Amino acid sequence: MGNLLLEGGAEFGGQMREPDLRAMEWAGGFDAPIAILPTAAAPDHNHKRAGNNGIRWFQSLGAKHVFTVDVIDSTSANDPTLAASLRTSKLIYLLGGFPRHLGETLANSLCWSAVLEAHAGGAVIAGSSAGAMVMCEHYYDPYEKKLLRGLNLVPNACVLPHHNNFGKAWAGQLRQILPEAILIGIDECTGMVSGADGKWEVKGSGEVTLYRSESTVGYGRGETFSL
Repeated sequence: MGNLLLEGGAEFGGQMREPDLRAMEWAGGFDAPIAILPTAAAPDHNHKRAGNNGIRWFQSLGAKHVFTVDVIDSTSANDPTLAASLRTSKLIYLLGGFPRHLGETLANSLCWSAVLEAHAGGAVIAGSSAGAMVMCEHYYDPYEKKLLRGLNLVPNACVLPHHNNFGKAWAGQLRQILPEAILIGIDECTGMVSGADGKWEVKGSGEVTLYRSESTVGYGRGETFSL
């Protein structure tokens, strides 16, 4: 089983070097095939630009084999050719945008099954903002103000992205709606990476804040925690 990387947002802007390099290391280094999924940027027709930003960013980190997989709707999410390219990738990156479109497009699709197969074989799955949100059991759609079921790679959890910007404003209401779940506030330019021992480590310049029913605790660069 591969590792997971959840990031708080502002990806590809130059501030995610530390967590992204860690993900690349886990994936096998600079020669590992890296697939960018621009699905979350499709509703406002921004997926091409966002995907190309991802390619340029990972190339700037030294990646030699990075490409976009244009899963943008339910039809493309069930395209066998696209699924095949995900199945052989070693790092699969879900960028930010519209979380509901991302979550519902991938759920129960051929491409998501391929991602899970790759992950079972050791591939890293990474997500920023909307990408990190849908990886959890629960996610909040700020556009429709609804709590929805995610892809459940991180059970009993719900990510509050851009926590140092606007995500922390969601904490009060989501604590009431999900009293038994762990809310994970991730600052922009910050990531949390899973380790083999079940612990997570903070990478980047900001903090990860865990909201449990009876406590709120923040963790900075290099600190570890369990969910």
